[in-house]
Amino acid sequence: MFTGIIEEVGQLQNMRKIGEKMRVVISAQHILSDLKLGDSVAVNGVCLTASKITIKYFEADIMPETYRHTTFKHLTVQQPVNLERAMQLNDRFGGHIVSGHVDDIGKIIKIKKDAQQILLTIRVTSNIAQQLIVKGSITIDGISLTIFYVTTTTCTVSIIPHTFAQTILHAKKMGDEVNIEVDYVSKSIRQKSVVIDEEFLRKNGF
Repeated sequence: MFTGIIEEVGQLQNMRKIGEKMRVVISAQHILSDLKLGDSVAVNGVCLTASKITIKYFEADIMPETYRHTTFKHLTVQQPVNLERAMQLNDRFGGHIVSGHVDDIGKIIKIKKDAQQILLTIRVTSNIAQQLIVKGSITIDGISLTIFYVTTTTCTVSIIPHTFAQTILHAKKMGDEVNIEVDYVSKSIRQKSVVIDEEFLRKNGF
């Protein structure tokens, strides 16, 4: 599990195909201090497992399904990436529960900046939009953000200037795609919700 609080911005140094999977080499500094083989690292919100670690970089494999359904398929060498190590039980919990399993890809359609905040509007599928709650949380490229506004096809998030500057968001432009993970709590509530229709009433003896 992760919190959506980015620890540092690393850089994709290499990506190559090995069999059916892709192997990435990502340079970093801070997170390498205590990273161990087998540890989980969220890279742009995607949970990967460190398979090799040096003092300058770590390597991880991306399975075909993950590669196809995340923005990894668009990444190129030298691009910056958001990094977060898996949370520990004794850590502060500053964001929200993030699994590192991307639900969908969204597209940035509007960026509005002022002195207090940056509003990022992202086109999403109706399935994703139905799971979002205003003032609730959402993960965008691994970043825990607050939902400002929702329509049937878009989601607008509010970003403080510090988060915008210290993550890869500052380099984003309209038309760019981002990884989206719906808040675990919102997702759970929706999955457990019951629609009371004719079929439900019949099955329950009414």
